[in-house]
Amino acid sequence: MSTKPAINLPEVVAAVRAAFDDYERALLANELTTLDDYFWDSAHTVRFGVAENLYGATDIAAYRRTCTPVGPGRRLEQTVVSTFGEDFATVSTEFRDGVTTRRGRQMQTWARLDGRWQVVAAHVSIDLSTLEGTP
Repeated sequence: MSTKPAINLPEVVAAVRAAFDDYERALLANELTTLDDYFWDSAHTVRFGVAENLYGATDIAAYRRTCTPVGPGRRLEQTVVSTFGEDFATVSTEFRDGVTTRRGRQMQTWARLDGRWQVVAAHVSIDLSTLEGTP
């Protein structure tokens, strides 16, 4: 007999949204230690970016220290938080960088580990149709 997890429990959605919002705040402020802390400290953590594939929390932290920080003009649109049970969630959003006409997409898989919500996998991409000079 299969049991389905409770989907989108309001208190779980609120907790994940609060963690995501704080992650975004830290991203805009380039608070590297806070960003590191939001990623699961594991070799199994993955982050696929626009031009990089990062495997493990150590690689993700090292990348953050060499990449150009996200600008303060970044704006999110269409953010969707989906939770499954009390310990697993996804957050999907679109973003504009605030400087160019580029639009991007971001997806994160979050898990509650040791009582804290952490990103265990992430994917960031740019919508190629919004790049200047793209047919």
